[in-house]
Amino acid sequence: MTEKKKFTGSIKLSTELIAGATSFFAIAYIIIVNPIILKDAGVPPDLSIFATIFASVLGCVLMYFLADAPIIITPGMGVNAFFTYTLVQTMKFTWQQALAVCTVSGFFYLLVALTPLSKFLANAIPASLKHGITAGIGLFLVVLGLEKARLIRSGGQRSLLAVGDLTSTPVLLALFCLVLTLVLYMRKVPGGFVIGIIATSLLAFFLGASDQGGMPNVNLASLGDFIRVGDFSQAFTVKFAIAVFSLTMILVFESMGLLQGLLTDPGSFDRAYKASALAALCSSFMGTSPTVAAAESAAGIESGGRTGISALTAGLLFLLSLFFIPFLGYVPNAAVAPVIIITGALMMEQIGQIDLTDFSEWFPAFLIIVLIPLTGSISTGLAFGFASYPLVKFAAKKTGELSWTMLILAGLFLLQLVAGALL
Repeated sequence: MTEKKKFTGSIKLSTELIAGATSFFAIAYIIIVNPIILKDAGVPPDLSIFATIFASVLGCVLMYFLADAPIIITPGMGVNAFFTYTLVQTMKFTWQQALAVCTVSGFFYLLVALTPLSKFLANAIPASLKHGITAGIGLFLVVLGLEKARLIRSGGQRSLLAVGDLTSTPVLLALFCLVLTLVLYMRKVPGGFVIGIIATSLLAFFLGASDQGGMPNVNLASLGDFIRVGDFSQAFTVKFAIAVFSLTMILVFESMGLLQGLLTDPGSFDRAYKASALAALCSSFMGTSPTVAAAESAAGIESGGRTGISALTAGLLFLLSLFFIPFLGYVPNAAVAPVIIITGALMMEQIGQIDLTDFSEWFPAFLIIVLIPLTGSISTGLAFGFASYPLVKFAAKKTGELSWTMLILAGLFLLQLVAGALL
C-alpha cells in the first residue's frame, strides 16, 4: 500500500511539472511581446525585459505559496496596451508617471482582494460586462496586432482602414508566421507560439529583414537596474484620478473573469485573487505594466495541472529564460504580431458567454467591445458600457435586475466621461 502511494505521488508530480512547462511555453511569448508594446510608451527594453521576467517569476511563486493554484501570472496583454496607448499616448503621462498610476491602482486592487469587496463586486457586476471587458480588450489586441503586422493601415479619406502592401517583406513574413502559428495552435503543439516566433525570426534574419521594428539588443549588465519607483508628480490631478479609477476597474474585473473561467476548483478563487492582486502591486515597482492571470494557464490545466506546482515550475522556467535574452534583438514585429492577433481572438471567445438573446445584456457589453478598439481607449469602452447598463435596463423595464452597487459604478463611470471631456 505504501509503495502504491509513492508511485501515485510521483505520477502526480510529473503531471504537474509537465503542466507547468506547457503553460510556460504557451505564454513565453510575453517575454518578447510585452517589452515591444511597452517600448511604444518609451520604456527602455533593457528595463522592461527584466521586469517582465521577474514580475512573472514573482507572480508564479506567490500563486504557489498563497493559493496553490495552477495559474500563471504575467504582465497582462491588454493591460500593457492600456499602459502604452491610453495612459502614455492618449492621456500624455510619461511612462514613469504611468508606473505611479499602476502602483496606486495595484494598491486599490489589493484592498478589494483582501476585503469582502471582492465577493461583493463579483456578485454585483453583471457577467455580460465582465465578458465584454475581456472580449473588448481582445479586439483591441487584434487591431494592434494587424497594425504591427502592417496588414492594415490608414485608409486616408476613403475609409478608416485599408489593407497593407501584401507584396512587402514584413507583411509576407507576418502572414507566414500567422499561418504557421495557427496550424501549431490548432494542432495543440506545446510552445506553438514560441516556435512560430523563432521560425519567423530565423527566416527574417536570413532575408535581411530582422530590423523591421523588432527590439534592439539588450544588455545583461542592466539586470540590477530594473526596480523602479513611479513618478507621483501628477498624483493629485483629476487626470491621475481618472487613470487610477480606470486601471483599477480593469484589474479588478478582468482578473475576476479570468480566474473564474480558469479555476477548476471554485473554492480556490479567493486565495488566487489575493495572490494575483499582490503580484500586480509588486510589478509596478519593477518597471512594467500590471500582472494578471494568464489565459494561457488553460493549456497547463488541460494537461492535468491542478496545484501550485505547475505555477512554480513555470516561474522557474521564466527565471531560466534570462540566459536567452541576447537573442531577442533578432525578433521583428512580423514574428510577434500574429501572436498578438491570436491572443486577441482567444480573448474574444468570451462573447460566447454573453446572452445575445437579451439585448439589455448584450448592448452594454457590445459598447465595451466596439468602443475599446475604435477609440483606442479601454477606459472609454468601460465607461460607456457601465454607464449605459442602467439606462438600457430602465428602457427594457428590467429595473429589478439593477443593484445599488451597479448604479453607483455607472454613476462613477459617467463622471469619468464628463471629467475626461472637460480636461
